[in-house]
Amino acid sequence: MNNQASIKFVLGGKPLSNGQYLVYLRITKNRKKKEISLGIKCKKEDFINEQFLKSHRNYKIENELLFKFKQKAFEIIRTFQLNDDDYSLNDFESIFRGKSVNNENFLDFINEIISDMEKSKRIGNARAYKEAKSSLIRFLKDSKSITTVLKFKEITPEFLEKFEVYMRSRGNDNGGISFKMRQIRAVFNRAINRKLISQDLYPFKFYKISKLKSKPNKRALTIDEFKKFKSVDLSKNPLLVEAYNYFMFSFYTRGMNFVDIMHLKKSDIINGRINYTRSKTKGKFTIEIVDNAQKIIDYYKTIQKDSQYIFPILLNDNMSPTQIAYREQKVLARVNKKLKEISKLAGIEKKITTYVARHSFATILKKIGTSTDVISELMGHSDVQITMTYLKEFDNEELDNANRKLLDL
Repeated sequence: MNNQASIKFVLGGKPLSNGQYLVYLRITKNRKKKEISLGIKCKKEDFINEQFLKSHRNYKIENELLFKFKQKAFEIIRTFQLNDDDYSLNDFESIFRGKSVNNENFLDFINEIISDMEKSKRIGNARAYKEAKSSLIRFLKDSKSITTVLKFKEITPEFLEKFEVYMRSRGNDNGGISFKMRQIRAVFNRAINRKLISQDLYPFKFYKISKLKSKPNKRALTIDEFKKFKSVDLSKNPLLVEAYNYFMFSFYTRGMNFVDIMHLKKSDIINGRINYTRSKTKGKFTIEIVDNAQKIIDYYKTIQKDSQYIFPILLNDNMSPTQIAYREQKVLARVNKKLKEISKLAGIEKKITTYVARHSFATILKKIGTSTDVISELMGHSDVQITMTYLKEFDNEELDNANRKLLDL
């Protein structure tokens, strides 16, 4: 997301009937330009280097006015940057003009956000907002409310409490409820930052999403469980090999995420190493291809003979961002379903998903004596505290074992 923009004062391209030219504020962002009329006009020869010359009537006052306009423009841009908020040139113009934007409809505004994200190819983010919107619309419909209009002021702490109860009645757990509430909160934050609504309407001062923290599930496999998974016999279940390979490849490549496995190209392999940029953090990795990982790569060489990708997940080389996002969602769901079947065959009671490979990689390394700092470096974490969240379950287990030793005294 690029929030950088430049501001410049320019004259209009055509003179008015009296021979003068209008002065515009031009904002340029991502190579796109928008010119906003300032209601000031002058002769062409009286305006040089973005300021009026002495020959222009009231040049001091109007130069001061230009200074204030530019200061206001940069303050608006700076606010967007501080909030890491993507914005359009129309968003900028609305705030610059101080319009009272008549956009009190929450559903209209979330649709605008979804549209902007799809245009900027942030398909995953757009999908998250769509899920929250769909849940809200179902809630309004089942409550026999109007589904086309939901004003920001109607989303009160009491409204959110009732929405939470509704989602629980439909089988949502704390994690699912928290996910949707965070999207709603993000919409409010965007609306406030763009000065579309007053901060007084913010319901999350009193409705706290933090109360929805779910009890962490045990994600990582123990060493014994991993050995069971690794040695499972799939000779009678060839359709499960796909899921098995993706899980094991992730484990052997330092817990590589599924989305990065999906995008991995043959050109990323150089001199026996995988070189790639992690999609989530944009961190750059160079990983030695161990023998077990190489066997999996070799398995797909004939299948993927005419493709630039290593794995047969993306169907062709020219898929759109929307098609890629849909494909990721579809294949990931299929793989996780197959991993559930594999766990039963292996006699593992834990729920296994592709992400369990990453947690297992970290936890098993810790169990065999690898330092947390090294594990953090291997996983590409920016802070060792992030690694500690992966290892928390392991740490608790060790503490419990130490505590039990007191029974031997």
